[in-house]
Amino acid sequence: MDPFEVRIRFTQHLQHLNASVTSSNKAAQYALKYRDMDEDLHSCILEQLERNNMNNRANIMYFIEQLCDMAAKENHYDYVRMMQRDILRVVDAVAPEDGSGAANVKVVRKVLQGLQQKSFLLAQTVSEIEECLKERDTAPDTVGLSSPLDPDTEMGGTALSIHATPKSARINGAYPRLDKKQIEQRIEEDRERHKRLRENIWAVPQGGVDDREFQKMWDETSEVGEDDFLLYEEEAAERDEAAKDWEEEYKNRVTANEAP
Repeated sequence: MDPFEVRIRFTQHLQHLNASVTSSNKAAQYALKYRDMDEDLHSCILEQLERNNMNNRANIMYFIEQLCDMAAKENHYDYVRMMQRDILRVVDAVAPEDGSGAANVKVVRKVLQGLQQKSFLLAQTVSEIEECLKERDTAPDTVGLSSPLDPDTEMGGTALSIHATPKSARINGAYPRLDKKQIEQRIEEDRERHKRLRENIWAVPQGGVDDREFQKMWDETSEVGEDDFLLYEEEAAERDEAAKDWEEEYKNRVTANEAP
């Protein structure tokens, strides 16, 4: 496929990302399919992060973790290395220092923690970025768009410093707000992610001879004690009492039906 066409199609994948796993997997598989153009495709990610609205930037942030995970499984670590190199630029785009991306600060923290747990980022790097993020979630989370980052921003060196997005993103002293459609979209996507997170928490790994679900319940169940026996006796007494009441009510109904 023509390199230009590859970039166009990958850009379309990024622009249509949402909270579903399918959209992220599809975009990551496309990036790995054309891994010989990984540098160009990585530049597409950065461009879309700096040009799209805050909802799409949050989706791309989640996608980055998915891409690194899949790339590592296929032993193609170039995407991981490029992400490590440009992580500061990514953070600046998703949660700008001007406060326009305050609603995305939690997204950034969550993805950074995931990347650290998977050893894609050093703990020290995440810690230093976290220090820069502390002041970014204090702005109102009803803000909307921000201007792109300076393309000449220097990301080299060992010092970690998040560069500010131009203050011109403010309009008449206030940040532009998200429109109603974008707010509703964000609510739906967050709800979908939370639902999937709960599913992952309760999921029990399959495979093997052992009954993993039974073992999980066995491990989480406390040992039987004297209080348990007292509770069982009380419940048994309540059941006997309920049975007697039902038997008495049943006899009364039969007697009433047999009466002339």
